[in-house]
Amino acid sequence: MKNLALLLLLMGLSNPPLVEAELILVRINLDEATRLILKEGNKRVLAATTETIDGREVHIIKILTSDGHIQHYKIDAETGKIIS
Repeated sequence: MKNLALLLLLMGLSNPPLVEAELILVRINLDEATRLILKEGNKRVLAATTETIDGREVHIIKILTSDGHIQHYKIDAETGKIIS
């Protein structure tokens, strides 16, 4: 029984307790957001601005595509993820 208790104790010491991972946010500025959109193909920036929508900063980028269509991209400034 002592061996089992010692084994369990050693196993507990060899495996550190799980620690919650910290959420790391990487802020992306308007220039970086614009470059992110432009690397997806042959596009031309018509306008780029940052606005606060629903309490969060969003980069809005207006693009002219190679076939003449206009697209609007919204990028979350805190995460760098494309919203729409």
